[in-house]
Amino acid sequence: MGMQRVKFSSQASPEVLSSMREIARSEGRQFQAVVQEAMEEYIVNRNQKSPRPEVMAHFRASVERNRRLAELLAE
Repeated sequence: MGMQRVKFSSQASPEVLSSMREIARSEGRQFQAVVQEAMEEYIVNRNQKSPRPEVMAHFRASVERNRRLAELLAE
């Protein structure tokens, strides 16, 4: 069975709506599916207390790669 949906109304800038519609069109998806995904991702990001593990991995790799530069700049 499908997920129950509730109809609602909102407003957005013409640029945001245009971009969302273009994403839906280019991916061959319904506009409402793109909006649903965007809202779900927003909720996940807002509830996340710390950076995602992959972001921290890139940060640590960058720090290690640039350690010598940081030491020279600290002098």
